[in-house]
Amino acid sequence: METNKFTRRQALQATAVLGTSLVLPINQINAAVFSPVKTPPLTSDEMAAIDTALGKKGSYKEAEAVYTTPLPRNDLKMKIKGEPVPIPFGFGGWVSFKKTIDGKSAMVMSDNVLQMEEVNPLISAALANGLEIAAIHNHFFYEEPRIFYMHIHGKGTVAELAKKYADTIRDSKIFPANQPPPSSPPTITGKENFDLPALDAIVKYTGTVNGPTYKYTIGHADLKVMAMGVEMTTNIGLNSWASFAGKQDDAHIAGDIAMLQGEVNTVIKTLRAHNLEVVAVHNHMLGDEPHMIFLHYYGRGNAATLAQGFRAALDILGKKPDSMGGMKM
Repeated sequence: METNKFTRRQALQATAVLGTSLVLPINQINAAVFSPVKTPPLTSDEMAAIDTALGKKGSYKEAEAVYTTPLPRNDLKMKIKGEPVPIPFGFGGWVSFKKTIDGKSAMVMSDNVLQMEEVNPLISAALANGLEIAAIHNHFFYEEPRIFYMHIHGKGTVAELAKKYADTIRDSKIFPANQPPPSSPPTITGKENFDLPALDAIVKYTGTVNGPTYKYTIGHADLKVMAMGVEMTTNIGLNSWASFAGKQDDAHIAGDIAMLQGEVNTVIKTLRAHNLEVVAVHNHMLGDEPHMIFLHYYGRGNAATLAQGFRAALDILGKKPDSMGGMKM
């Protein structure tokens, strides 16, 4: 007879669904884990309300019921260690909207790219508009100018949240109308800069060409993470990613690993073993269950070698913890 295997991450999924106080037979827990409630979709009127408030059209991921508007900082000229890097490398913010599981309200979650002097004015604007600050942190070392990232979130109807968020950023550079027009598409893109089949074979995923960069965005379908009654999924901020800039033989890599708390130090050890620099360890969300930690990293070198470090970090996720709280390798 086949053994019923129940992983640690599946147990955490069951905890998020059922609450820690319930003790159920394994078959009932598995049924709870593998029978997710579908998030109600956004309506066309709700998406139109977001577009109107921000003055920019976003995109809808039907599978996740998430509507996202990109907010890149095209007004900035970024350098790392004195060398220019493109905005898509990691200086593009976003705002996403998703309904609660019960459909009675919605969440706004955003990642806002800010210079130091812009941070506290945006805090004040968010609070004045009834939104909350979930995190403020760095994603990079060595960048010029210095950049910080602020996660703003809130709960309400989609139309209310779109207006509140638009009013929050209206006087800032991140408001779409305050950005310069997009520059002409580059003649040389990430497709020419990198050996995409070789990188995909290492990472075991297919990335996306974004201007001169190439990026992997990898969700965590093995985890059910809830916050504010919303299931946190890839396009509302629950993902690990790696972005490549430069060229195949001389590349930059920057990215983020989304982890459970017990995975943090083993991921750190793994990244350092692959000569990737750990840049930041922090939260992105408040009230999430289970609580997720996000680690940002940076590296420079051959793109294939850098990709191996990213893949090695991904391989840690979901492994059984040893007696010391680390992960078995």
